Order: sequence, then structure tokens, then C-alpha cells
Amino acid sequence: PPSSLLPPPVRPGAPSPPPAPPPDNASRVEPPEAPEQPATPGTDGWGLASGGGGARDSWPRTPLAPSDMIAAQNALREREAQESSTPEEDLAGRRAANASGERGGVVSTPDYGEKKLPQALIIGVKKGGTRALLEAIRVHPDVRAVGVEPHFFDRNYEKGLEWYRNVMPKTLDGQITMEKTPSYFVTNEAPKRIHSMAKDIKLIVVVRNPITRAISDYTQTLSKKPEIPTFEVLAFKNRTLGLIDASWSAIRIGIYALHLENWLQYFPLSQILFVSGERLIVDPAGEMAKVQDFLGLKRVVTEKHFYFNKTKGFPCLRKPEDSSAPRCLGKSKGRTHPRIDPDVIHRLRKFYKPFNVMFYQMTGQDFQWEQEEGDK
Repeated sequence: PPSSLLPPPVRPGAPSPPPAPPPDNASRVEPPEAPEQPATPGTDGWGLASGGGGARDSWPRTPLAPSDMIAAQNALREREAQESSTPEEDLAGRRAANASGERGGVVSTPDYGEKKLPQALIIGVKKGGTRALLEAIRVHPDVRAVGVEPHFFDRNYEKGLEWYRNVMPKTLDGQITMEKTPSYFVTNEAPKRIHSMAKDIKLIVVVRNPITRAISDYTQTLSKKPEIPTFEVLAFKNRTLGLIDASWSAIRIGIYALHLENWLQYFPLSQILFVSGERLIVDPAGEMAKVQDFLGLKRVVTEKHFYFNKTKGFPCLRKPEDSSAPRCLGKSKGRTHPRIDPDVIHRLRKFYKPFNVMFYQMTGQDFQWEQEEGDK
């Protein structure tokens, strides 16, 4: 991409204040509630208005920092304390340790091999299709992955690398160890921490139309907290003026270009694979071919492993070698989205469009979210 689009590189060794240690959520299934805190009005280095108050603050959001050269853009990426998956996927530290012997696909090696730090990570994004991708890649005999989300680089970092290694499943020579925690992509400290563990690690990001992603995110929270305000109330700082509240995490996660800048300070694009969440539904075998190529694996997971479930609206996995029923994702996936006012969708399209275009330029991939929406 043109160099003018990217921020000045920040060397991994450049001095910076040490990040505060993440909270210890190892014994909790649900993340703790973030305290309400009003943000200071203003604009940040990306021209995103900050501030909040009122009913919107019943939803956890990240306050925005004022512009101050590159430090401001780093401040924009403050950790999403509430970024997590559904409760059944979320980590309790003991669950992760206990689950480290889970089967990883066709080959299961619970009693031999050794535990290794991961060589590949699925780092995002929440509600993008990361669970579907993980379940599909675990079918591969040369992949072993943790079933739950370790949240090591955002919530459990103070536990140390040995704790993290112990969470991993045992592998044989030639097998790849993987894990997925979608909140890493929006965690400010994650790129530096991951780079310090393994600078040559392979990173996978599943991205999806940010509007659909935001609505899916809201729908998940609504299922757990029916009392929250409507999507429209949360999405706007000022509905009359059409001012989108970019500090609401459901909106902010979808500003992919913003978060990607942080990762490109530590990793080259060649080490990051961007998977289309939409293509993962309509052509799962095609997207999985790209994933397997990226990981240096033989293309074992193919069309014969997928069956489209018309009721759920997305593919289910099946094992070609046996006649057992296809395995579909749980009831937390494929929820019906609430109807959103078309004017809200229109305003979100206008909000996201410049960020999407920048993301396309940064990655060299056009995900065609504007065409998909029929945006003119």
C-alpha cells in the first residue's frame, strides 16, 4: 500500500511505559463488568469523536484519547476489557488447562508428544467466524488446537509462558499447535507480547462486514442482557446529527484499519492471513485451502468435509470417513438478528466506508463489503 497511508514505523525496542497487568480472570467464566466512566469529549487522531454518557454507557466502551502524534493512535487501541466470546467459549483458566488434552482432529495425541507454544494464532475478530475456522482447521491431522480461548496475551499474561505452554495440547513432530482468542486483534499490548514470544509466528484474522459484525455482537449481548438499550441508541452519540459513537466496542472493533496499524508495527503482512467471514460461509473449502496453504499444510480439509445447513444458514462439518451426522456449531451461533432501522444502516455504511477502503489498501484485498450492501 502507499506509504502515506501507514503511520511511521515504531520499533519493537522503542521505549514505552509498561502496560498495566491484565486482570486475573482465570477462575471466572464471565468477564467482570467494566465500571462506568464518562469519556472526555473531543476527537482522536483518526478524527473519531469521543465522549459518551447516558444510556449508551450501560454498554462497556473504550474511552478515546486526544491526538498526540503516534502515541495517540496507540492510545486508541486501549484494551477492550469486555471483548470476549460466548460464555461457553470463554476461558476459565482451569478449563483451559483441563482441556489441553482435547482432540485436535483426526489424530489425537493425549498421552504422548510434548506441549509447545503455538506456532499460529487466530487473533480475531469477535463475531467474525473464528469458531467456525478453528473447528474446521482442527479436522486436519497436522493441527492440534485448544478448544477454549486462553486469553493469555490480554487477560492472563502475568501467569507466564509456562502456564500458557501447559494450556496447549501435546503435539508430535510436524504438528502445528494453535489457539484462538479473537480479542487479541483489538488488544493494544498483544502484538508486542506475541512478537516477544515468537517473532515468526503466523497470525490469522477472520474479518466480516463491520456492520453485520456489530449487529451480531449486539445480538449476542442482548441474549445475555435483555435489558440493554436498542442498537440504535447505543450506535449513536447524537442521532439527530448522525454522529456514530465510535467508542462503543461493537462499532470500534470493526474499524479494522485502526487495529491493523498496531500489528504492522511488529509483524509484516506476509505473516498475517486475512480470511473472509462471508466466504467462509459460502465457500468454506476455498477459504480453508488458503488457510492450509498459509500454514504450510497439505490440503486435507476440502469440500467433502462440509455440509450446508439451511436451518442454521452456514456450513457444518462432517467426517468423510464415517457416516455420523454432520457436526454443527452450537446454539449460540446463527442467532436471528433484530431488525435495524435502514437509516441507521445507511449512516453506518457512510461511517465505515473510508476505514474499509483503507483496510483494503493496507491488506491488498478487496472484501467488497460496499458492493455486498448495495452501497451507491
